[in-house]
Amino acid sequence: MTGEEDPGAELLGRVFLGRVVEAGDEVGGRWVREFGVGEVVRRLRCGGDALPGVSAARWEGLVARARRAEPEQDLELARAAGARFVRPGDAEWPRQLDDLGDARPLGLWVRGRPNLRMWALRSVAVVGARACTEYGAHAAATLASGLAERGWVVVSGGAYGIDGAAHRGALATHGATVAVLACGVDQPYPRGHAALIARIAEQGLVVGELPPGDHPTPSRFILRNRVIAALTRGTVVVEAACRSGSLATARAAQRLGRFTMGVPGPVTSALSAGVHELLRGEATLVTDAAEVIELVGDMGELAPARRGPVLPRDLLQPAARTVLAALPGDRAAPAEEIALGARTTRDEAIARLYELRALGYVERHGDGWKLTRQAMISVRNGHRPC
Repeated sequence: MTGEEDPGAELLGRVFLGRVVEAGDEVGGRWVREFGVGEVVRRLRCGGDALPGVSAARWEGLVARARRAEPEQDLELARAAGARFVRPGDAEWPRQLDDLGDARPLGLWVRGRPNLRMWALRSVAVVGARACTEYGAHAAATLASGLAERGWVVVSGGAYGIDGAAHRGALATHGATVAVLACGVDQPYPRGHAALIARIAEQGLVVGELPPGDHPTPSRFILRNRVIAALTRGTVVVEAACRSGSLATARAAQRLGRFTMGVPGPVTSALSAGVHELLRGEATLVTDAAEVIELVGDMGELAPARRGPVLPRDLLQPAARTVLAALPGDRAAPAEEIALGARTTRDEAIARLYELRALGYVERHGDGWKLTRQAMISVRNGHRPC
């Protein structure tokens, strides 16, 4: 937007360009940056000399599309669907989208009451395969609900599989979630998720850069993914085959300097092969919401250390554990034999044996010492110290 452009005319101009220029078109983005919205609109409407960077045939196609564009009607359709148009420079515009450079959206259509910019400040993308496994759906829903419970906004694409599981996980905890669509926000896609997307619009936000009524295409799904990556602090891929479109979101996040994370799956699963390839690169392995927040959250928001249960014998002093480990499991042994196995003196071994007797680990049989039933059960359960 140049200083001379009227805000109302600039709004209509961006809506107009959304009908003419394909989403993510860097050539169109460069025109807007170099010439301003008003001049680009004027040149397309009058159909004069082509703007730089396109062939004559391409320019002719853009001019033909410009003749059919009706921005006032698009705004009216959006209002009827409960949507608004948010553009760069608005108070609600998420400034992190500016990191996309000339591929930045001309504007975003938004359904829902919350403020998009405020929600995007603490948001994480959870994406993955459409044809996911039960494991993947469970992992995505659990991860999303954990993030939502901790006050984070879960962003995904509204698709079948991992996307839908992530949205439902956030909604189940009355949390915040955003669906970024590859079509008009008044045209929920896939159709089987119409009820889910409607619920997201009531409890959260439905966002898209395509004008009302526009339908999705394979290329638009890929271009949509760059918005998901730029909008959030990091992207988590739960399940993805080697050619999964969700990997495009992860690659876009990496290019933008965002955190990229992956949830590992079985090494035999082709649906996790793409995630594992990410993890072999620059992505970070995560298994729950706490580990995600440790990366994308504020300093000091650390995930708890992972460790097994603390057993009574773990609390023994090292010398006592060594003597305990030297006792044979099937008979009583004299103190001299135990001292030899523990690599210590007889007197030291006897002192530790009496400590272990007081704690119930050993008992004395004449001149020998034997493990108690309590200690034997512990050994059989695999808890014998290394």
